[in-house]
Amino acid sequence: MDNKNETLSQYLRNFAALADEDINKSLPFWKSRKINKGDFFNMQSMVCSDLGLVVKGIFRIYYHDQDKQIDKNLFFFSENQFVVSFRSFISRNPCWYFIEAMEDSEIVSISYKDLNDLYNSNPSWSKFGRLLAELFFSYAQTRTEEFMFFSHEERYIRLLDEHPNIVERIPAYHISSYLGITNPSLSRIRKRIKR
Repeated sequence: MDNKNETLSQYLRNFAALADEDINKSLPFWKSRKINKGDFFNMQSMVCSDLGLVVKGIFRIYYHDQDKQIDKNLFFFSENQFVVSFRSFISRNPCWYFIEAMEDSEIVSISYKDLNDLYNSNPSWSKFGRLLAELFFSYAQTRTEEFMFFSHEERYIRLLDEHPNIVERIPAYHISSYLGITNPSLSRIRKRIKR
C-alpha cells in the first residue's frame, strides 16, 4: 500500500472506525490529485462533485463579493481534514464559494457518485456519511457561534489551535479576512499572543 493510501486508511479508521475490509473496498474510488498554489479544488457557481482529504497543503473557502471587489474567507482546511463545499456536494446545486489551494497541495478525493454507491452498499459507509454530515454541521455552527460569542483574540487563538502553523503558511491578510478584522488589528493581537 502506498503512503497516500496508508494516510487515507488511517484517517478513515480514526474518523469512522471503518474496518480494513470496508476501507479496501473503497480504495479504487479514491483518486490522488496535486493542486498547485492558486489553483482551485472547486469554483464558485459550479457543483462540487468531489470530497477531498487533504494529504498536504492548505485550502481556503472564500466568497468573492462582486460589488465590493473583495474576498471573504470562511474556512481553512489543512492536513487530515476533509475539503468540500458540503451543501453543494449533497444538494447537487452550484457552490456559492471558491475553494483555492493556498500552497502546493495534495489530496485524495472521491466522487459524489462513488461515495453514494458506497453508502448504498455498506452500512459502515452509511455511518461514515452520517459522521461527515455531523462534522460539517458542527463546522458551520461553530463558525457562526464564534462570531457571536468570542472576541477577535479568542477567534485567533481558536484558529491557531486548529491550524497551528497557519501564520507561517499564508499571508496575514487572509487571516484578517477570516477573523473579520483589519490587518492592523491582527498585528496587535499577534503582538499580545506570542506562539
